[in-house]
Amino acid sequence: MANHASCFFDSDNEKNSFPFADNDNPLDLVIAYIGGGSRGWAWTLMSDLALEGSLGGIVRLYDIDKEAAEINARIGNTLRERDDVLGKWRYEIAEDLESALRGADFVIASILPGTFAEMASDVHAPEKYGIYQSVGDTTGPGGIVRALRTIPMYEVIGMAIREFCPKAWVVNYTNPMALCLRTLYEIFPDIKAFGCCHEVFGTRRLLAAMVRERLGAEGIVDAKNATMQQIEVNVLGINHFTWIDRASFGTVDLIPHYRAFVEEHFESGYEGAESESWLNSYFVSAERVKFDLFRRYGLIAAAGDRHLAEFMPGRMYLRDPETVRSWKFSLTPVSWRIENAEKLKKKAMSYAEGKEQFELKHSGEEGVKLIKALCGLGSFVSNVNLPNHGQIKGLPLGAVVETNAIFWCDCVQPVDAGRLPSQIEALVVPHAIAQDIVLHASMRRDAWAAFPAFLHDPLMTATPSEAEALFASMLSATAKYLPDYSL
Repeated sequence: MANHASCFFDSDNEKNSFPFADNDNPLDLVIAYIGGGSRGWAWTLMSDLALEGSLGGIVRLYDIDKEAAEINARIGNTLRERDDVLGKWRYEIAEDLESALRGADFVIASILPGTFAEMASDVHAPEKYGIYQSVGDTTGPGGIVRALRTIPMYEVIGMAIREFCPKAWVVNYTNPMALCLRTLYEIFPDIKAFGCCHEVFGTRRLLAAMVRERLGAEGIVDAKNATMQQIEVNVLGINHFTWIDRASFGTVDLIPHYRAFVEEHFESGYEGAESESWLNSYFVSAERVKFDLFRRYGLIAAAGDRHLAEFMPGRMYLRDPETVRSWKFSLTPVSWRIENAEKLKKKAMSYAEGKEQFELKHSGEEGVKLIKALCGLGSFVSNVNLPNHGQIKGLPLGAVVETNAIFWCDCVQPVDAGRLPSQIEALVVPHAIAQDIVLHASMRRDAWAAFPAFLHDPLMTATPSEAEALFASMLSATAKYLPDYSL
């Protein structure tokens, strides 16, 4: 991995100074968590921080749902007394963005932009016109309308970071990932922000399963116990529409093996990489979309089928629920998200009241490893989202792209990933252009200026007049979060 772009953030006056740390002398950090009432990413962070002995300090939780943040603080503070906890952290409630951010070393953002009512419109309103979405948070009609209400929120976050912690590292988990990051950089060009996504991890796990199955049978050393961490890949694309053009296990080129693997499993799909069948989970697939894209375009599509399908023409994988089932993935109804949120709310209270012990386990996410590297505790390579400064040729400069990057002391160094083949570039570039249209429409607070992106999205199978009616209805459903817009 010799070729890489220069460090994004190497100006001396922008560097933080982190003292030496080890398990006996952990770093004393301040982490501001925007969306600190989360019962997903926040719990993941709590668990990973608790299992890392070289870091410690304060986590300030800020959330518009203050009660949820307070419950998380209670859960987090009970961990300090446990014998199985290595990282000692104090969790505090922040009353506002300023008190959360002032002097923070790291900022983590994972918010739900709006409520499930708005999400229900994003995902299900287009179904009236025969447009189905499996996720609805990144692209398609739902992703575009979600972006219109998210971008103003991220303008506020960006301005607050610029004022209260301009040297902090900012880790974004919120979707639509690319537009959240674009907004932060528009508001504060010197921000040190990147986006983390675990979709590529799933593909690396699939490749590891293939190595165990195929190379293990051939007697290649260590292949029977191959892990995701041993699979090296070159990543290039945009968030949730990422591709791998090189993959290896040690010195073994995995692309020819993957080609044979795809042909073997294409018709029935492959479920060996996951513990659950796609029939029993809204988030698991049999990889048939991924396999089909490889057969058509020759590169490994490196996201889950639910996301990949939404970037392709609507009649390919999302024509109707029966088509979705034939490709062996699922449409995730918002009703399930509402039901699951209630279950997690009850579980959170059970944790906070000590009726149930918070389970500590390594999540498989890499956020804490990236924090360690940025603090100078070694280096680490991971796929992240950053503005395109040339790390992917052929995609617009400034567009947020996803490649590998090297993390080390106060520096993120994106890897020069090369260029997508023209047939895939032709699929990806229109999405990057659409994101630019939506960003500038939102920043001008002119919702209808985003309509061309809505109308020409690959999922849009409605007529222009139907698309106008759908866009108007979806804007109306989310109008509460568009107070400054010209509708």
